[in-house]
Amino acid sequence: SVRRLTPQETKAEMARGLALVDIRSDAQRDADGLIPSAVYLPRNALEWRLDRACAHRDPDLGRTDARVALICEQGYQSSLAAAVVARFGLAEVTDVMGGFQA
Repeated sequence: SVRRLTPQETKAEMARGLALVDIRSDAQRDADGLIPSAVYLPRNALEWRLDRACAHRDPDLGRTDARVALICEQGYQSSLAAAVVARFGLAEVTDVMGGFQA
């Protein structure tokens, strides 16, 4: 139910205010490198950081007007996570097809 974006579409949408949220593990980020301008939120903390109702939400991302794209290593974990996060009432939740490897 989540519209997925290609890496090229993601880059274009980032220029229009879409936040890229990197959910890769520390080991993956160490091995592959960081993504400039991405916000890092570990996958195991993603829900409570993006849930508007949570007292521990990220103040920039856990808002009704937030637009976020999740990215993982290959695009599988981020698509599952986006389906969960979409329930939190953010303006837009998507993920990057193919993940970091794409």
